[in-house]
Amino acid sequence: MAQSAVTSPTDVVDFLTGQHDQIKSLFAKTLTVSGEAREKAFVDLRRLLAVHETVEEEIVHPRAKRKIANGDAVVGQRLEEEHEAKTVLQQLEKLDVDSEEFTRLLTELRDDVLEHAEHEEKDEFARLGQELSSEELESMGRAAKLAEAIAPTRPHAGVESQLENLIAGPFAAMLDRARDAITGKG
Repeated sequence: MAQSAVTSPTDVVDFLTGQHDQIKSLFAKTLTVSGEAREKAFVDLRRLLAVHETVEEEIVHPRAKRKIANGDAVVGQRLEEEHEAKTVLQQLEKLDVDSEEFTRLLTELRDDVLEHAEHEEKDEFARLGQELSSEELESMGRAAKLAEAIAPTRPHAGVESQLENLIAGPFAAMLDRARDAITGKG
């Protein structure tokens, strides 16, 4: 049953794995361009990372905690990694995109995020795919797409749980979208 779910366009695992591919491409692009192009690529990367992590924290992690063996420990490790990534993203926002420090920090973040994605795909997504029906995975995929539409556009370190996202998420998203509109960086 889980085999057919993997190919479904609304399957949550397929949806998030596709975003991992987009994130990898955006890291590569951001690291190979400079100036205004780098600024734009970084804004796109930051936005996708913020949205992606919010979707995981609201939709995937709570289900994984309940459904997969040792779910609390697996999700706990991913949440620690997500917190660290959000903290680094906030540091990067304050740096000149063409500085050596920005490039060094972004390269470290890329390595950490790609390793994080690998662990998610192997330790969390694949195991959810084995435990849940295709209908459950598709329902989660639809919920993920809805959460993506209202997620914050910037990283918010310290907001890594489903409850924190539900409380802070809409307000943070509204502030992020207002800030993006004012600065023109959205």
